[in-house]
Amino acid sequence: MNYDAKIDADEALAEQSDSGHDMLPDGGEGLITRRMALIGGLVVLVLVGLWFINRLVAPNELDSDSVQQVPVVTVLQPGRATVAGEIKTTGTLAARRELPVGVVGEGGRVERVLVEPGDWVSAGQVLAVIDRSVQVQQAASLQAQIGVAQADARLAQANLDRALQLVERGFVSKADVDRLTATRDAAAARVRVAQAQLGETRARNNRLNIVAPAAGLVLDRQVEPAQVVSSGSGVLFRIAKGGEMELRADLTEESLSQISTGIHASVTPVGSEKSFTGEVWQISPVIDPQNRQGTVRIALPYAAELRPGGFAEAVISAGAVVAPKLPESAILADDKGSYVYVVGKDDRVVRRNVKTGSVTADSIVVTEGLTGSERVVMRAGAFLSPGEKVKAQRAKGS
Repeated sequence: MNYDAKIDADEALAEQSDSGHDMLPDGGEGLITRRMALIGGLVVLVLVGLWFINRLVAPNELDSDSVQQVPVVTVLQPGRATVAGEIKTTGTLAARRELPVGVVGEGGRVERVLVEPGDWVSAGQVLAVIDRSVQVQQAASLQAQIGVAQADARLAQANLDRALQLVERGFVSKADVDRLTATRDAAAARVRVAQAQLGETRARNNRLNIVAPAAGLVLDRQVEPAQVVSSGSGVLFRIAKGGEMELRADLTEESLSQISTGIHASVTPVGSEKSFTGEVWQISPVIDPQNRQGTVRIALPYAAELRPGGFAEAVISAGAVVAPKLPESAILADDKGSYVYVVGKDDRVVRRNVKTGSVTADSIVVTEGLTGSERVVMRAGAFLSPGEKVKAQRAKGS
């Protein structure tokens, strides 16, 4: 009986399994397989497409990165041009010939001052009047002494004349005549002495007043009425002879070698838009060993804008020079001096130290450091470094 029960159980399980297979629709198992294959194929296609896109885009990205790493700079080849040489400098205005005026005579108390700074005076014109009351009395006394001496001389001459009339009669000896002659001569000499003393006193009195030694412009006055002055009082007036002015400027040895006396210069005082034409009349024969500079003096005619002690700019003509010219943007400067960047044959920038000359409206003359055939970075050189590789692009019109 147990055996039969087991057979029945196995048959029941087999029937349940058959009934489970019967629950799937027809063809369901093949549909699942096709779907899995389709999904796998799509994944493969996507991966292949991404691989090809990556192959195409990656080189372009690399090229873009390499282009970004090499900056593009504008360069120009300056060449050489003939430029009117100019030296720009600054200096101080002063009187070309400044005349210090002080007390010449004995001095005394100042009664009146007749001029002020800015006045024009002529040679010999009285600038200040000195009290001379004492000197006038001295002159009067000497004048009286001349009268006394002249009276003595007349008396001596009369005595001599009478003696000469009596000498022939024997009433007067030869010795008496000689004595009277000597007396007459001494009296005449005393007259001349008195006259000389009076002349000296008058000359001293004439020198009491302070007068202008030459015609010119009064620059300064250092005296007031009632002031007591003497030969030790120093300078009381300063006069610019003829009103002539000058600019005194310090130049380097190199600049001094480029100019000579007689060349023209344009001078513009600070605070004025008006320029004045002057002429170099003196170049310092010595160089200051401390700063290695010498002084150049530019003569200027009188003008109200040219005030001694003022500051002015000057442009001195220095003859024509043949040199490269660069725009201001191409020239850089640091603590080592002026320099430019030159693009070499390997497209790498090289620092080149230069010396600059005159400045025109649109360029700066390079006097040393360039031949004119170089490719010079025109702008943005401050963002470059020596040895950096660049892509040079020639400027328009260069």
